[in-house]
Amino acid sequence: ENGNKLRVRGEGDAGPSGGPSVDLYIYLKVKEDDIFRRDGPEIYSDENISYVDAILGASVKTPVVDGEVTIKVPPGTQPGQVMRLKGNGAPRLGNADSRGDHYVTMNVEIPKDLTKEEEELMKKLKEIQDKKQGEKKKGFFNK
Repeated sequence: ENGNKLRVRGEGDAGPSGGPSVDLYIYLKVKEDDIFRRDGPEIYSDENISYVDAILGASVKTPVVDGEVTIKVPPGTQPGQVMRLKGNGAPRLGNADSRGDHYVTMNVEIPKDLTKEEEELMKKLKEIQDKKQGEKKKGFFNK
């Protein structure tokens, strides 16, 4: 983590008058990254998905600190929904076998320009949803 200090015993300069080597201290400075944000061992990033993938679900490849993993995006994923990738975060200092988690925020992209065919399909979908909503709003005596 940024600001951590590591001590390596006996690996510094030789002591005065030929005495034993002193300890070497290493101060860590972690460089900022364009993709990842870090908070202790936890890593955070964003992934853009289409509105169709958010509705239907998809498998999406996303970068992690050690490469790339495939996330299974469930159907009905909401904008801003966070997916947890257990054990894909940064290693914990003093215990290289233990890692934090990686959290990926899903950014659902809504298109600004639709083709004629896409617009027609969206209008048809709206009609279906409106009909479905109308059926839900019927009162007990209207059934």
